[in-house]
Amino acid sequence: MTHGRARGVYLPRLADAAASSMTTYGIPLLVLGTTNSSSLTGIAFMLAWAPRLCTFALAGMAVDRFGPARVFRLAATGRALVAGLGAPALALTGDRTASGLVMLLAACAGCLTQFSFIAAESIGGAASREAGDEAHRVQSVLLSIDQAAALAGPAAGGLLLQWNGSLGMLTVISGLSLLSAAIAPGARRTPVPAAETAGPVAQGWRTGWSTLRGLPTLARLVAGLALSNLALGLLEAATPVIVVKELGRSSASVGVVWSCAAAASLLAVAVCRGAIDRWGLTGVGRWAAVVTVVPCFMIARADSYPAYLVLTAVFMAGDSVLAVVLRTLRSHLIPAEVFGSTLSVTVLILLLPYPLAGILMAVVDPADIRMVITVCAVLQGVGLARAFTRGRRSRPRHGRRR
Repeated sequence: MTHGRARGVYLPRLADAAASSMTTYGIPLLVLGTTNSSSLTGIAFMLAWAPRLCTFALAGMAVDRFGPARVFRLAATGRALVAGLGAPALALTGDRTASGLVMLLAACAGCLTQFSFIAAESIGGAASREAGDEAHRVQSVLLSIDQAAALAGPAAGGLLLQWNGSLGMLTVISGLSLLSAAIAPGARRTPVPAAETAGPVAQGWRTGWSTLRGLPTLARLVAGLALSNLALGLLEAATPVIVVKELGRSSASVGVVWSCAAAASLLAVAVCRGAIDRWGLTGVGRWAAVVTVVPCFMIARADSYPAYLVLTAVFMAGDSVLAVVLRTLRSHLIPAEVFGSTLSVTVLILLLPYPLAGILMAVVDPADIRMVITVCAVLQGVGLARAFTRGRRSRPRHGRRR
C-alpha cells in the first residue's frame, strides 16, 4: 500500500509541485527584473492567480467526470508546452514585448496549474479515505511534498534567472511538467453515471456550495484560512520589492527567504503528525493559528533581512500545519461522489485573496505596504479565532458519515 502511494500519488505530486512552485515564485521575480516596477510586479502576481479562479468549476467537473489521473496528465502536458514555447519566445523579443508575454505566460500557466492541482488533490483525497484513521499522515506527506518543492523551487528559480535568465527557468518548468505527466498513474476510478456528471458548470457550483454549507466546521475553517491567505498573498507579492528595494538584497535572496520558509514548514509538518495523534486536530490547529498570526504582525516591523527571513519562516510553518488540519478535515467530511466539485469551491475561496493581494500591491504606495500587512494580520487573527472557537463537529449532507 505504501509503495503504491509512493508511485501513484507522491512522485507525480512532487514533480508537479516543483513546476508549480517555480512558476509561482519565479514569474514575479522575472517581471521585477524586466520592468523594475513594483506596480507591474503586483499586476503580474494578480494575472498569475486571477485566471485560475475561472477554471475551478470546469476543473472540478472534469475530475468528477473523466477521473483525476487523466486530467492531471493533460494539464501537466499543457503546462509543459506553454513553458517550452514561452522560453524561446522571450529570448527573441524586446523588453516591452517581453513584459506582456510574461504576463500572458503567467495567466496560461496558472489555469493549467489549477487543473493539475484539483486533480492531484482529488487523488490525495482518495488515498486519505483509503488510509482511514491515518488520513492525517497521508495529508502530512502530501504537504511535505509541497513544501519540499517550495524549498527547492524559489531558490532554483532565482539562481536560474541570475545564471541564464528566463530561458533556463522556463525550460526547467517545462521539463518538470513533462516528468509529472509521464509518471502519473493510469486511470483508476469508479465510473460515475453520466446523469451525475454531464450537467452544466452551474450544477457543479451548486453541488459544491450546497455540500460546503452543510459542513459548517469546514466552512468556518475555509473562511479563516482565506483571510490568512490574503496576508500570505500580500507577503508573496511584496517580498521581492521589500527584499530587493528596501533591504538592498539580490533576487537570489528572495528565493532564499521562501526556501527557508519551506524548510521550516517541512519541520512543522513532520512534528504535527505526532501532535495530532496526541492532541487532535482542533488543539493543534489552535496553536498553529497563534504561530501564524503573531509573526505576521511582526513582519510588518522587520527592518533587517535576517529578521524578515526568520519571521516569514515561522509564519509559513504555522500556515503549513493549518493546511494539514484543513486537508485532513476536508478528506473526511466531503463525500467521495461530490469531492471534485466541493474541492473546487473550497479552493476557489482559498485562492480568491491572491489576486486581491496583487491588486493591493499594484495600487498601494510601496512606503505603505507594511501598514497594509498589519491590517491583513488583524483580519487573519479574527478569521482564525472564529474558525477555532466555534462548534467542533460537522456532519456531511451527502453519502455516509465516516
